[in-house]
Order: sequence, then C-alpha cells, then structure tokens
Amino acid sequence: MLTHIAIRDFAIIDALELNLATGMSVLTGETGAGKSILVDALGLVLGDRADADVIRHGAESAEITAEFDVRALPGTAAWLKHKDLSADDECILRRIIGRDGRSRGQINGHSAPLQLLRELGEQLVDIHGQHEHQSLLRPVAQLALLDGFGNHAALQNRVAGLYGDWRNANERLSELRVAARDRDQRLELLRHQVSELDALALQADEIRNLDEEHRRLANSGKLLEGTQAALDALYENEDNSAYRTLHQALHTLSGLSELDPQLQEICANLGAAELQLADASEALRRYLHSTDMDPQRLEWVENRLGAIHDLARKHRAEPDDLPSLLGGLRAELYNVENAAVTLRELETELARLRNEYSKNAAELSRQRLQVADALGEEVTGSMQELGMPGGRFAIDVTNEPERFTAHGTDQVEFQVSANKGQPLKALAKVASGGELSRIALAIQVVTAQASAIPSMIFDEVDAGIGGGVAEIVGRRLRSLGEKRQVLCVTHLPQVASQAHQHFRVVKTTRGHSTLTTIEVLDKKTQVEELARMLGGVEITETTRKHAREMIARAGQNA
Repeated sequence: MLTHIAIRDFAIIDALELNLATGMSVLTGETGAGKSILVDALGLVLGDRADADVIRHGAESAEITAEFDVRALPGTAAWLKHKDLSADDECILRRIIGRDGRSRGQINGHSAPLQLLRELGEQLVDIHGQHEHQSLLRPVAQLALLDGFGNHAALQNRVAGLYGDWRNANERLSELRVAARDRDQRLELLRHQVSELDALALQADEIRNLDEEHRRLANSGKLLEGTQAALDALYENEDNSAYRTLHQALHTLSGLSELDPQLQEICANLGAAELQLADASEALRRYLHSTDMDPQRLEWVENRLGAIHDLARKHRAEPDDLPSLLGGLRAELYNVENAAVTLRELETELARLRNEYSKNAAELSRQRLQVADALGEEVTGSMQELGMPGGRFAIDVTNEPERFTAHGTDQVEFQVSANKGQPLKALAKVASGGELSRIALAIQVVTAQASAIPSMIFDEVDAGIGGGVAEIVGRRLRSLGEKRQVLCVTHLPQVASQAHQHFRVVKTTRGHSTLTTIEVLDKKTQVEELARMLGGVEITETTRKHAREMIARAGQNA
C-alpha cells in the first residue's frame, strides 16, 4: 500500500509530504484549492507522461516520490526481484521532470524507463476517474476480476500451463518441419563432417603435446649443440671445467679447515655443490643420449598439426574446440536421421496437449459464464444504490475455441447501461467521468477480494449526486477501505464523514505566489471542515453539531 508521498515544485505545490495509513482517506477543500493535484502527481510517478508545464513557476524541476509497503504483495516483490530492483519490504518510486521537458524515473534508487514505472504502477495503484490508470478498462484486468470473483485460479493456472507446453511443442514442431525440408542435403553434409572429425581422432591435450614436440624437433640441432657446450663447461673439459675448479677449491679448503674450524661449514656447502654439479652433469648426458635429430618425425608432427588447423579453419573454430564440435554434430546427425520418428512423436504430443487444453479451456469458459451472470447481478444492485436507478451491468463472455491464449479461449467485455432504457455498451465507452467512477466503485466493492491491487484512488466519484446516495457512496468507500487502501477526492460531507483519515487541501498566497498545502485533520478540525462543507462560509453551532453526528454515525455503521 501507499505509505508516503513527497512532492516538490509541482504545479502550485512548493513542498509537501504526506503519510498515508490503511483504510479510507479523503481529500477535501475549497473549489479550486487543487484537490486533484495529489492524484495528478501520483499519476506521474506511476508512469503518466509529463511536460515542463507541470513545474512550479520559478523552479527548474519538479520531483514526486511515492513509497509503498509491498510485504503483502508477493507477486510485486517477485517482479521487483526479477528486474533486480528489490529493496526488502519497501518500494520507492521517484519521478523528476526538468524544465527542458526531459524526465527521469527511479525504482528503489535505480534508473527506470517510463514503461517500467507504468508496469509497476499498475500493480500498486488503481486510479478511478482518470482514464490513464483505470485497470477496469483493460480486457485482461476484466478477465482477472471475473476469474478472481469465481475462484478460478487453479483452473486458470492449469490452462496457462497447458498453453505454455503446447506453444513450446508447436515451436519445436515448426523447427523440425523446416529442417525436414532440407533433410537430405543436411544429412549428407553432417555425415561428411562427422566422418572427417572421426578420422582426425583428435585426443585430449594432443595439440599442446604436438606443439611442444614440434618446438623440440625443429630446434634439435640448437638444443644438442648448446647442451654439449654446457656439459663441457660444467664437467667434461678436463683442463678448465667448473667441476674440476670446484673440486680443487674444496681440496685446498679441507686442508685448511684443520687449521681453522670456521672453514668446515664452507667446505660442507662446497661438498654439497660438488654433488649437485655431478648430478646435473649426469642428467645432461642422459638428455644428449635421448635427443636425436629425427627429420621424419618432425615432418609427421608438422603434417599432423597442419591437418588439425586446416579442419579447424574449415569449421571456423579453434583447434581445441574440435572435440566439442564433433559432439554437437553427432547429436544433430542423430536428430536428423531420426527426424521422422521425432516428428511423429511430437505431432502426437501436440494433439494431446491441444485436446487437454481445449477440454480445460471449455470448462473454464463454462464456469466464467455462470459467474458472469452472478457478478453482473451483484454489480447492477450496487449501481442502483449508488444513484444510478435503472442502471445495468453485464459481462459478455465470448468463447472462440480456436483462439489459443494463456488466459483461455474467451474474450470478456464489461458492459454497462448507466440509465434506464439505454442499451448496454462497453465500459470503456462510458463518457461521463462521474458515472464511470461510480460504476467502477460498484464493481470494486463487489470484487474487492478478487483484485490484487492494494490501493485505489477515486476522483469525482460523487459528481452529480447528493443526499442519501452520497451517504451510500461514502459507506461503500469506507467498506472498501476495510479491505483495501482507499483515497477519495470529494466535495460531499456525506462521503468525507466516512473517512478513517481526513486531509484538507488549502490554497494560500505567499507574496506573488499561490501555493497549495495539505493539512492532516484531527477530530476537532475534521468537525470544522465538515461544518464548512455543510454550511458554506458561515459556520454555526448547528452545522458543527450536524457534522459531529455524521462522524458518529459513520463510526456506528462501521
């Protein structure tokens, strides 16, 4: 639900912050005070389009921030997580509109395009009285309300799952049919490619081993010459080898160590060095005896490497990737060789899924038709109470068996006749904003438990009504506020008296500027505001008494 809204430099608002609670909240105030500005600001932060005209005169930008508690909205929390926008149990939306006409959106501190704000906004707030956010005008939302009212969730999910399986199988079948058209040519190519790679028989680490061997064979002369020279210098030069020099030095120091024991450690180190030098010299002899110049082996290694690289270039792959490429080609060859069998199996599975989908979709359609009548009657009754005598509401469910969708084979349309004698027409074509708001209220009250949108805003729901009907509208809104968060812009005391939370919109003049502020009313100031709404400019004790009675009656009827 909406917990906090902050507005800066928007329209005639300098700076405003408002905390909202559960239940029904109302916004009242003098005509022209700007009661709908808060609704307009919310619309912007929820993804409505905007231009620089909304910025307060003299300011460079307007900023609106709305905070929501999403703990009771697992679907929205999952959506945020999927988009990498989650922030625990909180969701903060921000919209900044610049004087240059550009705007920036944010969700939990992350930049977000307008479309993303709109997607999220439709899950959080439903604004009635303005066409931009009226989910009830969308066919998908109408269908969801009907299914929610009829408790069709399990059956609808089964239909959606079968549709997904059928669609995936159908896409796979299309791919196989396309492949089948080029089967013979592809089969010949695959067999040739697999045969070539099989004949190559490339082993693991073979390329690395061949590269090492090639370097060794190609440089065998240089290796033999250098190794022999090193062996001579270390050991085999009888006149001036490192071993002979070291041995002589050790012999001399060994004799001297008898005269000075401090030389004994040096002699020990030289002795160890003499042994290591002898071992290294022996290793060099073995290396010389094992290393031969083998032109034939060098030619074979070069040919082998050439064949590997040629085949890799042919397949536009790295040489090390040839084994995995062979595995993929073998799998494709198997599929192509067995395509006829797979095609028949997939066609059988597709027919099964289609039949299963059709059976469940038909049952869902049957249940929707039953529920549509019951929901239509309840909403019609609610419309009668809301000042629309003779008004009717109906739900047209049209079944199209060949129309496969995740929602089933039905098209649903909410239809309404606002006055007696008028024909039913689509809800989206109702012209009067006030009528549309009251019809939406009638629908929302009946289907309150079915809708997942936690916060609803009603603007101009009381247009053209008064007296007892206005009180009924107020009671309906209060009743709806027991289950959902409701914010209502109203000019009727009968509606305002039902509020759990009351805000007053006040327009003031500061210097040459006109500014709008919003006050949170306590019990005393609420009585004064209701008395103003009842009695106009002159407020008497009688109107105050009447206001107190209205508030008391609202509490008693709760």
